[in-house]
Amino acid sequence: MNVLEVKGLEASIGGSRILRGVEFVVPPKSVFCLMGRNGVGKTSTLKSLVGLLGTNGGSMVLDGKPLNGLSPEDRARMGIGYVPQGREIFPHLTVQENLVIGTVARGMKLNGQLDRIYTLFPIIKEFLPRKGGMLSGGQQQQLAIARALLTKPKLLILDEPTEGIQPNIIDQIGDAIKMLREEGEMSILLVEQYLDFCKELGDNFAILERGSVAAAGAMKELSDQMIKEFLTV
Repeated sequence: MNVLEVKGLEASIGGSRILRGVEFVVPPKSVFCLMGRNGVGKTSTLKSLVGLLGTNGGSMVLDGKPLNGLSPEDRARMGIGYVPQGREIFPHLTVQENLVIGTVARGMKLNGQLDRIYTLFPIIKEFLPRKGGMLSGGQQQQLAIARALLTKPKLLILDEPTEGIQPNIIDQIGDAIKMLREEGEMSILLVEQYLDFCKELGDNFAILERGSVAAAGAMKELSDQMIKEFLTV
């Protein structure tokens, strides 16, 4: 069974059609890259999945259960972890408070999960008493991913995790994604402009163009022609 199945997804903003029949599946234990130029509907697709953007048609199924009509909170409880663009950590809370707030909201108890987080992102352990707003952009991104992981998602959604981040932290985030895939406890849906990052980490891809899927397949099938036609700015 696929972790996520999206079929015929339609959505509009202000009367303008943004998504036009988007379809793709995310297999288990995999990294799926949703790619495309700016403004083609990538973030709108993610917002539709997590319940922040209403849909006009189509279906979204997580682990065999339909998502349509559910609130963002219910979708999170079903197993969606979401790290949006801009990270949206709580700047006036400490790193430790940022980490536990998601689990408290869901009534979960931490039993050793923090040790796993420190393995993925060692720097977080050093900064536990520090306010989130005092971290660099890259450190905030690591914190946001860690916070989502503590809710034990079946599907981790990352929207542009490398945007505006220094290269060494991009490498650390890439290493963490590899480790998560190897653990096999979740799938990762990655929206990313950084092509090499996708090619290194992705198992499968779909490319959006004008709100619909223009090309899709295994990452090894991503051709120079597809890159030139749909991804080159």
